Amino acid sequence: MSEIEQLAGLDSADRTPESICACVAKIFQVRETEVALLELSGRLLNFLYPAELKTAGAIPLSSSAVAARTAQTKRAELFNGFTQVKHFSVRNGEVIGVIQVSRKAPRPDAAGPDFTPDDLRKLQSVARFAGRLMARGTGIAQTSSG
Repeated sequence: MSEIEQLAGLDSADRTPESICACVAKIFQVRETEVALLELSGRLLNFLYPAELKTAGAIPLSSSAVAARTAQTKRAELFNGFTQVKHFSVRNGEVIGVIQVSRKAPRPDAAGPDFTPDDLRKLQSVARFAGRLMARGTGIAQTSSG
Protein backbone atom coordinates (compact mmCIF):
# COMPACT_ATOMS: atom_id res chain seq x y z
CA MET A 1 0.00 0.00 0.00
CA SER A 2 1.41 3.39 -0.97
CA GLU A 3 1.87 6.16 1.58
CA ILE A 4 -0.97 8.17 0.01
CA GLU A 5 -3.30 5.16 0.11
CA GLN A 6 -2.53 4.81 3.81
CA LEU A 7 -3.49 8.43 4.47
CA ALA A 8 -6.47 8.31 2.12
CA GLY A 9 -7.71 5.27 4.03
CA LEU A 10 -8.35 7.38 7.12
CA ASP A 11 -12.04 7.96 7.72
CA SER A 12 -12.94 11.60 7.11
CA ALA A 13 -14.02 11.89 10.75
CA ASP A 14 -10.61 10.61 11.83
CA ARG A 15 -8.48 13.02 9.79
CA THR A 16 -7.10 14.74 12.84
CA PRO A 17 -3.51 15.86 13.42
CA GLU A 18 -3.13 12.88 15.74
CA SER A 19 -4.33 10.29 13.22
CA ILE A 20 -2.41 11.81 10.32
CA CYS A 21 0.81 11.91 12.35
CA ALA A 22 0.26 8.33 13.54
CA CYS A 23 -0.05 7.26 9.90
CA VAL A 24 3.08 9.23 8.94
CA ALA A 25 4.95 7.55 11.82
CA LYS A 26 4.00 4.12 10.44
CA ILE A 27 5.02 5.07 6.91
CA PHE A 28 8.50 6.15 8.08
CA GLN A 29 8.82 3.56 10.85
CA VAL A 30 9.38 6.13 13.59
CA ARG A 31 7.65 6.70 16.93
CA GLU A 32 4.59 8.96 16.91
CA THR A 33 6.53 11.35 19.14
CA GLU A 34 9.02 11.78 16.28
CA VAL A 35 6.44 13.37 13.97
CA ALA A 36 5.33 16.99 14.23
CA LEU A 37 2.67 18.88 12.28
CA LEU A 38 2.69 22.66 12.25
CA GLU A 39 0.23 25.05 10.63
CA LEU A 40 1.20 28.40 9.17
CA SER A 41 -0.85 31.26 10.60
CA GLY A 42 0.31 34.64 9.40
CA ARG A 43 4.04 34.80 10.12
CA LEU A 44 3.99 32.02 12.76
CA LEU A 45 4.10 28.22 12.69
CA ASN A 46 1.81 26.75 15.35
CA PHE A 47 2.03 23.13 16.49
CA LEU A 48 -1.02 21.02 15.75
CA TYR A 49 0.79 17.87 16.89
CA PRO A 50 2.20 16.70 19.26
CA ALA A 51 -0.41 17.89 21.72
CA GLU A 52 2.14 18.83 24.39
CA LEU A 53 3.67 21.42 22.04
CA LYS A 54 0.38 23.14 21.18
CA THR A 55 0.75 25.41 24.20
CA ALA A 56 4.53 25.79 23.94
CA GLY A 57 4.26 28.82 21.72
CA ALA A 58 4.84 29.39 18.03
CA ILE A 59 7.84 29.48 15.72
CA PRO A 60 8.25 32.83 13.95
CA LEU A 61 9.05 32.50 10.25
CA SER A 62 11.93 34.88 10.87
CA SER A 63 13.62 32.40 13.24
CA SER A 64 16.51 30.10 12.34
CA ALA A 65 14.43 26.99 13.12
CA VAL A 66 14.50 24.31 10.44
CA ALA A 67 10.69 24.33 10.22
CA ALA A 68 10.69 28.10 9.65
CA ARG A 69 13.33 27.78 6.95
CA THR A 70 11.30 25.05 5.25
CA ALA A 71 8.22 27.28 5.22
CA GLN A 72 10.21 30.26 3.93
CA THR A 73 12.06 28.44 1.15
CA LYS A 74 9.23 26.04 0.22
CA ARG A 75 11.85 23.30 -0.02
CA ALA A 76 12.00 19.93 1.64
CA GLU A 77 15.35 19.17 3.21
CA LEU A 78 17.04 16.09 4.56
CA PHE A 79 19.33 16.26 7.60
CA ASN A 80 20.97 13.10 8.83
CA GLY A 81 23.51 14.72 11.12
CA PHE A 82 21.33 16.91 13.35
CA THR A 83 18.18 15.32 14.70
CA GLN A 84 17.34 13.55 11.47
CA VAL A 85 14.75 15.97 10.18
CA LYS A 86 12.60 16.08 7.08
CA HIS A 87 9.56 18.19 6.53
CA PHE A 88 7.50 20.01 3.96
CA SER A 89 3.91 20.84 3.08
CA VAL A 90 2.83 22.89 0.11
CA ARG A 91 -0.45 23.34 -1.73
CA ASN A 92 -0.39 25.02 -5.14
CA GLY A 93 2.92 26.65 -4.27
CA GLU A 94 1.54 28.18 -1.08
CA VAL A 95 2.96 26.92 2.21
CA ILE A 96 0.20 26.11 4.68
CA GLY A 97 2.19 24.04 7.15
CA VAL A 98 5.18 21.85 7.87
CA ILE A 99 5.51 18.15 8.62
CA GLN A 100 8.66 17.16 10.45
CA VAL A 101 9.82 13.56 10.81
CA SER A 102 12.81 12.76 12.98
CA ARG A 103 14.61 9.90 14.63
CA LYS A 104 15.63 10.91 18.12
CA ALA A 105 18.21 9.16 20.24
CA PRO A 106 21.01 10.08 22.63
CA ARG A 107 23.61 9.08 19.99
CA PRO A 108 23.42 9.09 16.18
CA ASP A 109 24.18 5.36 15.97
CA ALA A 110 21.20 4.66 18.23
CA ALA A 111 18.78 6.74 16.14
CA GLY A 112 18.32 4.12 13.45
CA PRO A 113 19.09 4.27 9.76
CA ASP A 114 19.64 7.55 7.97
CA PHE A 115 16.78 8.96 5.98
CA THR A 116 17.28 8.61 2.23
CA PRO A 117 16.41 10.74 -0.78
CA ASP A 118 13.60 8.24 -1.43
CA ASP A 119 12.26 8.95 2.08
CA LEU A 120 12.30 12.65 1.23
CA ARG A 121 10.31 12.01 -1.97
CA LYS A 122 7.80 9.95 0.03
CA LEU A 123 7.48 12.73 2.59
CA GLN A 124 6.88 15.30 -0.13
CA SER A 125 4.06 13.12 -1.47
CA VAL A 126 2.60 12.66 2.01
CA ALA A 127 2.91 16.40 2.72
CA ARG A 128 1.08 17.37 -0.46
CA PHE A 129 -1.80 15.08 0.48
CA ALA A 130 -1.86 16.32 4.09
CA GLY A 131 -1.75 19.87 2.72
CA ARG A 132 -4.91 19.21 0.71
CA LEU A 133 -6.60 17.93 3.86
CA MET A 134 -5.51 21.03 5.79
CA ALA A 135 -6.68 23.37 3.02
CA ARG A 136 -10.24 22.04 2.88
CA GLY A 137 -13.00 24.10 4.46
CA THR A 138 -13.00 21.89 7.54
CA GLY A 139 -9.25 21.57 7.77
CA ILE A 140 -7.63 19.16 10.18
CA ALA A 141 -6.75 21.95 12.58
CA GLN A 142 -10.45 22.56 13.15
CA THR A 143 -11.33 18.88 13.54
CA SER A 144 -8.60 18.20 16.08
CA SER A 145 -9.76 16.76 19.36
CA GLY A 146 -6.88 18.34 21.26
